[in-house]
Amino acid sequence: MRARVRGWRWRRNPLRRRSDVVEAWTVLVVAVLLFVVAPLVGVAAGLHAHDKAQTLAATQRAERHQVRATVIGDPPERRTATRDDREHPYRAQVRWTEPGKGARSGWARVTAGTRTGDVVSVWLDTRGRNVAPPPDGVAIWQHTVTIGLCAAGGAAGVVVLGHTVGRRIALRHRLAEWEREWARTGPRWTQPRT
Repeated sequence: MRARVRGWRWRRNPLRRRSDVVEAWTVLVVAVLLFVVAPLVGVAAGLHAHDKAQTLAATQRAERHQVRATVIGDPPERRTATRDDREHPYRAQVRWTEPGKGARSGWARVTAGTRTGDVVSVWLDTRGRNVAPPPDGVAIWQHTVTIGLCAAGGAAGVVVLGHTVGRRIALRHRLAEWEREWARTGPRWTQPRT
């Protein structure tokens, strides 16, 4: 049976090596980095990404406007409507009327299952080109959480990788230390006694 003694690397002990103390401190530092610093990195990156995404969304809302358009042409490829109509958009020719500019037509992205004569919402930029709608609050939060989780995971990965490299270096030093000790004490143990 093996008895396990907790904290033996921290106590004064004639068998404790310098590498044991270094390893104990390394484990403590790694635990703090993993459980405190990595989540803080994720939160900071997420908040920064949230601010940037909100600024981008506000800029896009200022530059884009939505119009109601009528589909006037058949799409080049017909697709059947699915459970989520936003899943398979296609391009179709549409016509809309803008105040002061009259009737205009162009190609726009419409959802699957849209037919000729259907009324759809189209987003246009300042030059009248069809663009994607600006991101809403849900998209901004999805972006924020994704960036935060990726940053926290990346920080944790760097910490674990650093700890692994540090343990390998410590093992190499420990084996060299044992080799030196054995070179000093080995001859006393291996000499024949007469």
